[in-house]
Amino acid sequence: MYSIDNKEYPCSTSLTMKYIGGKWKAVILIHLIEKKRYSELRKECKVITERTLSLQLKELEEDGLITRTVHTNKPPLRVDYELTSFGRTLIPLLKAIAQWGSETAETLKL
Repeated sequence: MYSIDNKEYPCSTSLTMKYIGGKWKAVILIHLIEKKRYSELRKECKVITERTLSLQLKELEEDGLITRTVHTNKPPLRVDYELTSFGRTLIPLLKAIAQWGSETAETLKL
């Protein structure tokens, strides 16, 4: 049993899924392996609605996986997102998930 933030997780997999679970978090994180502006991320994640993207980014920031930097020194307002050092620990896992998806798509190709 694992306990994080006063929540109990029955196994390490369920703890991992707390951070990357759901339909879009892993997708967003893999796009943020390199620092991106919000507009760049939006273009790369076209199928995610703007509201969902914003909510997921907020959750990832609250979980300490990404940082949000707002540049206000000159218009227009610019917002950058990047992985934190904690978030970067997920890179091998994210790459493995992406590789598995590529191999599976190739294998199942008709």
